[in-house]
Amino acid sequence: MADHERPGHTGAVRIGTSGWSYDHWQGVLYPPGLPARDRLAHYAARFDTVELNASFYRWPRDDTFAGWRRRLPAGFTMSVKAPRGLTHGKKLYDPEVWVGRITRGWHELGDKRAVLLVQLPPDFARDDTRLDYFLAALPEWIRVSVEFRHPSWDDAGVYALLERRGAAYCIMSGAGLPCVLRATAAFVYVRLHGPDPDVLYRGSYSDEDLAWWAGRISEWRTAGKDVFAYFNNDGGGNAVRNATTLRRLLGAG
Repeated sequence: MADHERPGHTGAVRIGTSGWSYDHWQGVLYPPGLPARDRLAHYAARFDTVELNASFYRWPRDDTFAGWRRRLPAGFTMSVKAPRGLTHGKKLYDPEVWVGRITRGWHELGDKRAVLLVQLPPDFARDDTRLDYFLAALPEWIRVSVEFRHPSWDDAGVYALLERRGAAYCIMSGAGLPCVLRATAAFVYVRLHGPDPDVLYRGSYSDEDLAWWAGRISEWRTAGKDVFAYFNNDGGGNAVRNATTLRRLLGAG
């Protein structure tokens, strides 16, 4: 029995942001004039996890992952967004080549790896067979969370499929996205895309909103589940401020 399944085990909580290299975070997280190459180290001194989004546009080389493993501090973990060639181009069809590339990079990331985020496009309707085939193709040691953008995936059968494969349903907060609090794996993955009711990635969560999320995260943690939560409302440094507040509410910073 794994530690997270033992009665009385309290899960770990990691709070961070989606991406780190934003010019408009100067004066919020980064000192003015800090070179871009030094931003990750500066970020890692403040937070213990980050979600890499650049990998969606261009999958990093194996030696880039190895470099992060060497340079990031002990205890820091990185979640990585799956490439759009797999999720939006092929829509998970015939995934073996991409799975091979992802597995090599994940191996190189070593003890700094957190969760592989698989974000499906809004026009990709429910296809249980294709999703199941893809999840089966991934090595079992890769933790994976799936973010669904088409409403047809919101179904008990899909949640059961994720549970069977040990994959986490990605819990979302954002304009036009369903906020479904379903924990389908030994860990919980949350993406906070901003509180604006009309536009994604905009606005800053109120202290009341963040206190509500702290309550939910505490419940999952008490249930023995590890929780990863990332703020994706980067504009104006909102993600940094919101992540800092949530960490404080949870006693993590």
